[in-house]
Amino acid sequence: MSALFITLTVFIVIASLLLVLVVLLQSGKGEGLASNFVAGNQAFGVRQTADFLEKLTWGLVSFILVISIVTSFTTGGNNKPGVDITNEIEAVQENAAPEFPASAMPSTEAPAAEAPATEAPVQE
Repeated sequence: MSALFITLTVFIVIASLLLVLVVLLQSGKGEGLASNFVAGNQAFGVRQTADFLEKLTWGLVSFILVISIVTSFTTGGNNKPGVDITNEIEAVQENAAPEFPASAMPSTEAPAAEAPATEAPVQE
């Protein structure tokens, strides 16, 4: 794997962890981080905190989407042909045709009538 692929993957993991943190900080009913700033700080008020967290959430989602697409292009640019084993499988299947021994082949002759089995006399 290339260093670019690994670097972009690390960025995606970090952004995903940040996204989880930001989503857990916000709440849809006025709870969460925004409710903690109601009385304490009016300059950076409740509405501004919620707006900031929402913009940060969408920014992280967009970042993950774009970097994921870029990462997918970094893996497919080496022009190596894919592995195609269909010819090998067909050759093995042709060579592996079952061969029946002559004794296992069905006979076209009628089976000979066998004499009924009789019990041997017991000698004492």
